[in-house]
Amino acid sequence: MATKATSSKPAGKAAAAPKKSAAGRAAAPAAKAAAPVVALSVQPILNQQRNSPAPLQKYGTVAQRLPIGLSEQVRQSSVTMLNQLLADTITLRDLYKKHHWQVVGPTFYQLHLLYDKHYEEQSELVDLIAERIQILGGVAIAMAPDVAELTSIPRPPKDREEAPVQVSRLLEAHQIMLKNCHDYAKKADDAGDDGTNDLVVSNVMRTNELQVWFVSEHVVDTPLARADS
Repeated sequence: MATKATSSKPAGKAAAAPKKSAAGRAAAPAAKAAAPVVALSVQPILNQQRNSPAPLQKYGTVAQRLPIGLSEQVRQSSVTMLNQLLADTITLRDLYKKHHWQVVGPTFYQLHLLYDKHYEEQSELVDLIAERIQILGGVAIAMAPDVAELTSIPRPPKDREEAPVQVSRLLEAHQIMLKNCHDYAKKADDAGDDGTNDLVVSNVMRTNELQVWFVSEHVVDTPLARADS
């Protein structure tokens, strides 16, 4: 009679399940905890300017947002003066860029570089003046049409002009700026607004005076010199 083959494993015990690795044990709860990804719809709210509420602050007013120790009357006076300087500085800055593009003649290279250097320096003044206006609680003028209405610098023609004419226009603009600087610096000093006085004298006035020197030397009528033989 044939006998049945017996297993080496103890009877009555099921085969042990394979053990999971450490990575497998960590992945199981993570898979259960994963939440479904929901796509968010983020849309800009357009055309708010069409039904905008009242402006945060009207141009020509001052607000006491920063406790800087100056009365409203002093701050209002300084803001008015600084906005005039700002409009003139923006105009002078753009006049330099116009001449930078359009200059022609034997001194083209020198003036092309000089005009652009002065443009950058005037751009720095624009930021300094506008920041001072905001510090005083005012609203700085900004847009080209508003600047054109306020500036005291004559508007140049759209045409390309000779280099000496460009230089003369720039020197006239600088003179207008500097006359205002002397007036405004004294008024700010008398009112006790030392910050505005310092800005006008140390930054605006000194920058414009230096630029006048560099520009005016290009139209000095001097004969060619010869070294003695």
